Formats: sequence, structure tokens, C-alpha cells
Amino acid sequence: MKKKGPLYALFLSLILLLPGCSSIAVLNPKGPSARTLSDTIILSIIVMLGVLAVVYILYIFVLVKYRAKKSNEGYIPEHEEGNKVLEAIWIIIPIIIVAFLSVVTVKTTTKVENVAAEYNDQKPLVIYASSSNWKWHFSYPEEGIETVNYVNMPVHRAVEFRMYSFGSITSLWIPQLAGQKYAMSDMLTTLHLSADTEGSYIGKNANFSGKGFAHMEFEALVLSNKGYEDWVKEVKETAPKLTEEEFKGLLAAEYLGRKTYSSTHLEFSPPPGNHGDHMSGGGKEMDMDNGSQEHQDNKEIHPSPEPSSETEFDGDPHPEVDQPLPSSPVEESTHEGH
Repeated sequence: MKKKGPLYALFLSLILLLPGCSSIAVLNPKGPSARTLSDTIILSIIVMLGVLAVVYILYIFVLVKYRAKKSNEGYIPEHEEGNKVLEAIWIIIPIIIVAFLSVVTVKTTTKVENVAAEYNDQKPLVIYASSSNWKWHFSYPEEGIETVNYVNMPVHRAVEFRMYSFGSITSLWIPQLAGQKYAMSDMLTTLHLSADTEGSYIGKNANFSGKGFAHMEFEALVLSNKGYEDWVKEVKETAPKLTEEEFKGLLAAEYLGRKTYSSTHLEFSPPPGNHGDHMSGGGKEMDMDNGSQEHQDNKEIHPSPEPSSETEFDGDPHPEVDQPLPSSPVEESTHEGH
């Protein structure tokens, strides 16, 4: 009974833990990009399970076949220098596995970095997704509207998120629709996704960016084409305009609920330009580190922490040997007002 105890414990653990797999959002895709990633994850798991199965089978085989017993008591095996066939096998097989997974990964990455094949004939819906502490701003330049902490999009439509940050580096992730992509200051990153099923999906910040990053969850609502058009029309007719003063207040606020506006901040605070824009703008040179001036002005609301100009070693350069080394308290830099 004592020998079977661990087996019973393992079996019970599997019964309790495996049902939770059904709630893993990344393995329940609702769009082609997320489906590609899910298939790649499952394939990788199958390959790893195959490797583990072979290793454990050989491990058990060796334990059983070469175990000590009365019939071979005192037996000393012959000395062998090596086996070239076995050595070749355990070198070649790992190379084949790594090469196979590498090819799959490259193909998957290339596929998800572009518009899904079934939506290649569409003009993508462009949504600018910008982050600030601790919220998301979604700007629709074509519709001329903006939302805070939620995003709506039509079903069966290619969507192109153009992302940047007003503060620290964040990561936009809607697990059931696409993989994560970083949003950084002074540059734009692009995320392509599309949904083939209407519904409400959870989006989040997948990068630890400070004390409030866990609050950076938002709803990604996929609507029918008519439902999306009706929503846009309603926002234009009922939502207030987003002024520059209001936007600066949004950036400065720590936590916000949902907000909707009938204009975007892109009108007075353009996003950082692409790499070509940084190099030249209509014949006028631009600072490679700056992007648009308006974006830089709004970044100051969430300045990046700067290192202290004085260190613990700026004093006496030759401390006495018998004296303890100086120590400095850990200083935690946070955004102003947070």
C-alpha cells in the first residue's frame, strides 16, 4: 500500500489539475492568428511529451534489465570504450528536433506578423493603442473616435493595432485573438489580428510595468459589422469631444473606468513617427530619440526614472580596510504622483 501511495497521489493530482486546462484562453482561439499560435504551442507540447516518453521508457528499461539481483551477484560487466552508433543517435536526434521546432517557429512568426490569409483582400481597420499608467487608450483615426480601457472591433475584419507608450514599456495581449506585442515610447509597433467569432474577450498588459500593471485589463468586444457601425454612429452622436486638457488629465490619473470620446488625441498629440519619419520629416531633420514634439510633451507626465547622479563610491576613493564598505538604501523610483 505504501508503494502505491505516490501513484494514487499523482493520479488524484491529474484529476484535479487537468480540468483547469479548459480555461486556458490561449488554447481557446477565436481568430486565425491566435489559432496559429495555439497550434504551434500544442505541437511543441506533443514533441516534448514524445521526448519525455522515450527518456522515461529507456530509464525504466535500464532500471529493470540491469538491476542488481541474486542471479548476477558479483557480476562485473566488460569494459567498453563507447558505442559510435548510440553516440551518433543521441547527437543527431536532438539536432533534428531543434531544427524542426525552429522551422515551425519561423513559419509561425512570419504568419502572425502579417494579415491573415483569409483577410488579405481587406483594408485593415487601424486602431492606435497607447498605454499610460495604468490604462489603455484606443484611437480610431478612420472613425474619429477614442475609447479608454475597452476596444470594439467588427467580426471577420482585419485589424491593425499600432502601439506606443506614454510611460514605461507595456505589452498588449488579447490571448484569444493574437499574441502579445510590446508598446514602447518613441516608436510604433504593429500587431495584426482578426476575430471569426463574436464575443467578449479579455485583454491585458502582459509586461510587468509597475505597481498598477495588474489593473491594465480591458474588454475586447467583437461585434457584427452592423453592430460595430451602429456603435460608431452612437459614439459620434452622443460622446463628448476629447480636448487636450482632458487628455492630459487622463494621462495623469492613476486608475480609470471606461471612457468614450467623439474625437481622438491624435489630432493634438500625434503618435511617434516610424523609423523613416525619425530620420527626416519633409526635408527637416528630426531627433532620432524624440518622435513628435507633442508626444514628448505628454511623455513628461510619466517620465522615466533617472539614475542618481551620486553613488556610494563618490566619497573617499580609498576606504580603510578595517572599515565596513558603505551601503546605500535601495531607492524606488516611481512615476510622479503615483
